[in-house]
Amino acid sequence: MKSKRYWAASTALALLAPACLATTAHAAEAAPDAAADAADGSGLGEILVTAQKRPENLQETPISISVMRSDDLTNRHVTSLVDLGDGAIPSLKVAPFYSRNSALIVNIRGIGVLSDGNQPARDQGVGVYIDGVYLGRAQGLGTALFDIENIEVLKGPQGTLFGRNTEGGAVNIVTKKPSGEFHVNATGGLGNFGTYKGEVHVDLPTIANVALKINGVVAHRDPLVKNPLAGADGFNQYDKQGLHVEALWKPAPNFSADYSFDISKDESTSLYLNLVGAGTNKQAALGTVQPDRVRTANVGVPQQPSVGKVHGHRLTLEWDAMPDLTIKSISSYRKLEQSQWDNGSASTTMSNTTGNFTNVQFARYSLAMFGQNQWSQEVQAIGDTGRVKYVAGALYYREHVSDNAQAFYTNQFTNAAGSAYVLRQIDYGAQAIDRASHVTTRSIGAFGQATWTPALMNDAIHLTGGLRWTKDMKHGALTIVNNALPINRNGVAGEIDLDASWSRVDPMVNLAVDLSRDVHVYGKWSTGYKSGGANSRSQNYDAFNPETVSIFEIGAKTEFFDNHARFNIAAYAGSYKDIQVDFQRPYETGGVRTTRTTTSTINAPGTGGIHGIEAELTVNPVNGLTLGASYAYQYVNIPATVNPYPNAAGVISTLAVPIYQTYTPRHSASGTVDYELPFDGFTVRAHLDGNFDSGFYANVTDPVYTAPDAAGNVYQPKGDKAFIVNGRLSVADIAVGTGDAKVSFAVWARNLFNEQHLFYKALSPTSGLNGFFNEPRTFGGEMNIRF
Repeated sequence: MKSKRYWAASTALALLAPACLATTAHAAEAAPDAAADAADGSGLGEILVTAQKRPENLQETPISISVMRSDDLTNRHVTSLVDLGDGAIPSLKVAPFYSRNSALIVNIRGIGVLSDGNQPARDQGVGVYIDGVYLGRAQGLGTALFDIENIEVLKGPQGTLFGRNTEGGAVNIVTKKPSGEFHVNATGGLGNFGTYKGEVHVDLPTIANVALKINGVVAHRDPLVKNPLAGADGFNQYDKQGLHVEALWKPAPNFSADYSFDISKDESTSLYLNLVGAGTNKQAALGTVQPDRVRTANVGVPQQPSVGKVHGHRLTLEWDAMPDLTIKSISSYRKLEQSQWDNGSASTTMSNTTGNFTNVQFARYSLAMFGQNQWSQEVQAIGDTGRVKYVAGALYYREHVSDNAQAFYTNQFTNAAGSAYVLRQIDYGAQAIDRASHVTTRSIGAFGQATWTPALMNDAIHLTGGLRWTKDMKHGALTIVNNALPINRNGVAGEIDLDASWSRVDPMVNLAVDLSRDVHVYGKWSTGYKSGGANSRSQNYDAFNPETVSIFEIGAKTEFFDNHARFNIAAYAGSYKDIQVDFQRPYETGGVRTTRTTTSTINAPGTGGIHGIEAELTVNPVNGLTLGASYAYQYVNIPATVNPYPNAAGVISTLAVPIYQTYTPRHSASGTVDYELPFDGFTVRAHLDGNFDSGFYANVTDPVYTAPDAAGNVYQPKGDKAFIVNGRLSVADIAVGTGDAKVSFAVWARNLFNEQHLFYKALSPTSGLNGFFNEPRTFGGEMNIRF
């Protein structure tokens, strides 16, 4: 099998084959932007961002923004968005949803996802955009990067310019455009755990006013945890492939048409869940406690990759209708298919109260099929009347989403001690469907924002106001609950419809003052919201309303030491309302409550709060050396909430339960060192980064039906503190031949010191404490050639 894989890698490199969306970000070994500026003695270079729908200097944009440029992604060996979960941007938390790298959780400032946001009629609270196109689903985000120019992380509500589902902020990904000149940039590499990758970027010369660019990559990694079952896949492995083609047509100086097509396939397996500490139940002999990372699972289970297939089209038209007015149209269609095959929790299902395991089933295989297609159309008018810069526009978005899920046990013990087992004979296609639903979402919106610079104080004052109106409509149905038609509150069996709509106005006001050429301060108030919806894990499919955030923010952006140092800081505080909180409730059939549960969502009463501080420092003390540091303190308070649903005995609790904000470390920080040393005929580049977070909750505290305290509550533990170090060393820009071809060699490592921590923890009094460990040290080498 391994020989076939390495043959595939070499063939891909030889043919410059298609590639996966996820790893092209670090293809180029061209001189990193910041390091190049530092090396030539000019100080820190200008960073352009498009946070306000037009190219602007980061330092003069009165918004809290962090930017990851192409060289940053290269240095950190980022292969997908999930790799940013190590804390590269402290206010941004990216993590797999439970054990699934195929579905990501993205939070900014602690706002985004509280519970399961990967359902058809639920949304995340951070918008992810690629070249102006909103990606509606968390599934597929692990394969969404092609030859990146910038990743802009816009912090705080972005409801005015970006709209719905940006209450926490937005991740704005900008790719490199066709250059119109012939260039080839190809990279190949190998690493531990059987890792290999091959990627290529080809720019073709302009023909008939059309510039064409082709990006492709393949990437593979063997499992981090081996599966003892012969023929079954291991845990946390991946195979990724993809292709991206972009054509830029400029028939006239004032008009362009940019068409992009991408297609990708991502096959990845689930993470392995360790039983870290036993509960009150008695453990099977094979159900060993594993307090540290393991290389091989304690039992073999059926496991196959979850497969995600994504393709999409984008057409962006730009017309400079007048010298100070640009009309822009962004049309997009995308389709996503994602399967889920998750059997990573076997070690946590091998216990019971009796200690007799004869014929006891274990290893719960969680299967789900998810499909989505979306179409969007946005029109923008971007203008400048001298003292007023403005942008206005409208958006239409439609998506159709469907899913189903089933779960069953694949293994069975054959003796009382639980030391021997067999695989159950299962017809996967005949297994019961536990839940299924579908929904069509339509959203329309209109927005406008203007910045006025009055003739005061040498044009140092800038007042911005913005407003967006949005209407969301969701129509769908819950079709199956626990392998049966749903039963509504009237006791009638049948599909339960969702027919709900909401309208919303989001304002923004921003006052910015240029205290000097290098010191800019601002104060901003903005709002945002996450759309309402329904929970497909529920029985009654009740609609819940949008949740909202309102934030006041003050900030300063400064440069000093003759453009050799840059310090940006922001502080914010605000309110968090109508928070979408999940609670367990018993499944009812025939008017009788059972011990089987479903999950329903309510809007928590009361008003929560959010506040924090963000700071970033970049210093170029001497030529070739760039130092960076960033820190974020973020606190989210959610009001204690009463579970409104009865337990299996029909009792409704009156006790308000504490709710923890998930995937939100209170303290997080990152530091970087970049050094570039030119020699005659080559350049040595070195990078080191360290990333800290104080740990976060992965589960909302939730009443359960059997628990240690009288109120029936299990208070979930927080994940461990973490400190991850990554590094890269390259010998770059070695001239090859007489032309402009250059070759580079590099070695890299992620989690250089093999630090170990549980980023996810969950506690059950009976079955014990379980969790997911971070990835072990990975390392490798690669070669890049470009001409």
